[in-house]
Amino acid sequence: MTPRPLLLAALAAAAPLRAQVTLDPVVVTAERTRQTTFDAPAAISAVTRDVLDSGGPQVNLSEALNRVPGISVLNRQNYAQDLQLSIRGFGSRSTFGIRGVRLIVDGIPATMPDGQGQASSIALSSAQRIEVLRGPLAQLYGNAAGGVVQVFSGPDGPGAIATGSAAVGPYGQKRVGARFSYSGTADALVLDASRFSTDGYREHSGAVRTQLNGKWEHTIDAESRISVVANALEQPVSQDPLGLTRAQWEADPEQAVALAISQDARKVVAQRQIGTVYERSLGEATTLTTRLYFGTRELDNALSIPLAAQQSATSSGGIVSFVRGYSGLGLQLAHQVRFDAERALRLTGGFEFDRMNEDRRGFINNGGVPGALKRDEHNEVDNRDLYAQAAFDLNRSFTATAGVRTSKVRFSSRDHFIVLPGNPDDSGGVDYSATNPVLGVAWRATPALNLYANAGRGFETPTFNELSYRPAGTGLNTNLRASKSKHAEVGAKWRLADGHRVDLALFDITTRDEIVVDTNAGGRSTFKNAGRTSRRGGELSYLGRFGSDWRATLSVTALRARFDEAFVSGSGAAAVTVPAGNRLPATPERSAFAELAWTPSGAWGGFNAGVELVHTGQLFVNDANTDAAPAATVLNLRAGFAQSAGGWTFTQLLRVDNATDKTYAGSVIVNESNGRFFEPALPRNWLLAVTAKHSFR
Repeated sequence: MTPRPLLLAALAAAAPLRAQVTLDPVVVTAERTRQTTFDAPAAISAVTRDVLDSGGPQVNLSEALNRVPGISVLNRQNYAQDLQLSIRGFGSRSTFGIRGVRLIVDGIPATMPDGQGQASSIALSSAQRIEVLRGPLAQLYGNAAGGVVQVFSGPDGPGAIATGSAAVGPYGQKRVGARFSYSGTADALVLDASRFSTDGYREHSGAVRTQLNGKWEHTIDAESRISVVANALEQPVSQDPLGLTRAQWEADPEQAVALAISQDARKVVAQRQIGTVYERSLGEATTLTTRLYFGTRELDNALSIPLAAQQSATSSGGIVSFVRGYSGLGLQLAHQVRFDAERALRLTGGFEFDRMNEDRRGFINNGGVPGALKRDEHNEVDNRDLYAQAAFDLNRSFTATAGVRTSKVRFSSRDHFIVLPGNPDDSGGVDYSATNPVLGVAWRATPALNLYANAGRGFETPTFNELSYRPAGTGLNTNLRASKSKHAEVGAKWRLADGHRVDLALFDITTRDEIVVDTNAGGRSTFKNAGRTSRRGGELSYLGRFGSDWRATLSVTALRARFDEAFVSGSGAAAVTVPAGNRLPATPERSAFAELAWTPSGAWGGFNAGVELVHTGQLFVNDANTDAAPAATVLNLRAGFAQSAGGWTFTQLLRVDNATDKTYAGSVIVNESNGRFFEPALPRNWLLAVTAKHSFR
């Protein structure tokens, strides 16, 4: 089979720089033990280092995860609000941060106990692998119904290696980085530092981000090893241009809302974290793993709320400021019992405790300057979880999986801002708990074909931001319930031939008590529980190699996400009835990624090139489905070079994204009360990146 038909079909993207792509990378997320993606009895994908190197400036997860089926990573082009990341429709309505999806970095949670996470703290430049787990087995990770995204850092190779990198692009985009890694007999180390800055495509959208990340792994003896991870994020500038109405977007997508400028909407973030993971073998068949971590996060967030709206007794002002501390510990015990050559039982169990506490204050935003105090409270949330998982190899062909996780999440708030009668004591709390079982079976039908089926339950608590306000009065909205879901999935993994693999997954998810926006006015959003919703669809991925020079990737996702029961959003004259059958907002019914990578053997200067297609379906902007961002298909091009001399390796990468200069919305702000739903994507843009790497072997 020649590569020409695939090229004409535009299954294409640039090749990694002379990298050999592994069709079956090793993962640990599914059964919490090492196994290949082909053997894992679940929908799981792994993105490896070569993809990160060639995907972009290594600033946003959207550069790499758009090739994974079932996941949607929409880049807002707004560093004050982070990415809009969802899995199988969970997390799509988040207006900032990431919810509904569990984030884990080097064994340490990047998701708070209330379910809110931040992707901006992930240092892509030191990541060696990113795993994405979808489906019922993901429910064994706790408070998140969509899935798990797990990032692993590590050294670049054996010996000591030093790397310097730089990248530039339009709109003042600059990134510089330095990395040192070492891998020896007993120790492995990676130290990474980077600084990214941009003036922003839109007015009032500049940002600066500095990251430090370090990981040290030490083998103590034949039975034990320890790793220590430390990282820091400084984001002193991240301006917020806000979303645009359809008329504003179509007239001038580069503009910012006037209120964003007059109120100087922005966010300043500083985060520091340290954690350790210790593993010890307690015998040939038993392994103990423990983790402990501590972190702090400071935030100052100026919102674009009109001054008049901040004067009401129930308003918390227009500037949010908090100092947060968070920590956690966990213990896991894994044991294997082998009965004979075919039958084995793998047992995993443990507990996790995570805690977050913050001092949060709100001030009047007077043209970007803090004014009178409007909010002063101390918030705490923690989770106490127990889990157990068993995988039983009945024979060489069949494996049965069973697991259960019990979770308790406790919220409490102490109000220090009491101004009677306009603002009484709003102290209070609410607890949530759930026990979620998972069952599955896998059948190795042939050495080239694996089939599996899983079913389970999951749940999502409200985040602190969603609990903050009641529809009437003040204080926590303790009537808001956790949403609970039932998941079913069947899948197949098929090695068509040497170098070719197809994965297929079909899923059916029903949810009750879906958390939706109720009212949204004056910067004060309240939430409620809707009726039942459903998410049904399929995921298809294909990886193939054609000789030594060509590689093709294709992933397609179909998702039907609907409100199955009507509900009323808002109250009074603003009440809107959302009928059954409406689509869940910000969930594309179709998405696809296609690439063909060409790395010709013996090419001058290590030349490689390619072309890429990314399709995102229509995105409805609100529960009422009154408007939608149209579907978009974007063409990206890439060319690169690589040279070696002595212990040095030099690479150059040129990307042209959105090569046809298509105008489209990169994401939408769900249920935005002023109708400013649309966040414009970049027009045609380019990236030039260079690296110099020296090996001290």
